[in-house]
Amino acid sequence: MSNLGVSYLLWAACFFGPFGLHRLYNGKIGTGLLWLFTFGLFGFGQVFDLLLLPNMVEEHQATLRGKLGVSGTGIPLHPINGAIAQTYPKQTPDQLGVKLLKAAYLKSGKLSVTQGVMATGATFAEVEEAFTAMLKTGYVSIENDPVTGVVMYYFHEL
Repeated sequence: MSNLGVSYLLWAACFFGPFGLHRLYNGKIGTGLLWLFTFGLFGFGQVFDLLLLPNMVEEHQATLRGKLGVSGTGIPLHPINGAIAQTYPKQTPDQLGVKLLKAAYLKSGKLSVTQGVMATGATFAEVEEAFTAMLKTGYVSIENDPVTGVVMYYFHEL
């Protein structure tokens, strides 16, 4: 990872001869070579970079983190072998309906959207869509829980 202190030190190396080392260090190879051969764009580019250096380092670090697949805090952005997040295969509406029915059976015939998501691994939108389809066919009715106020879907046959 690029370090801001090292970048400033390499910027200051221009006083001893080589210009553009800070750009090479931060992954800007093309402009680093241009600075090297034109004496930092005749000194103007070198002075201008003094203001740009913090953003240059931050941009290079973000690029490296993206290549490594980690966030700014070091958390992996993608699951590794399912260890970070449980992923579920896409379910057909019928499969989802059966899973919701089984979950409702275990919950005395009533189920909330959140409970449906937890039981099936589907998204909130998918579970709501499945409940809406069941409402239209008359398999379930919808009411608010009298204690919590949560929207509950009641399966009459259970």
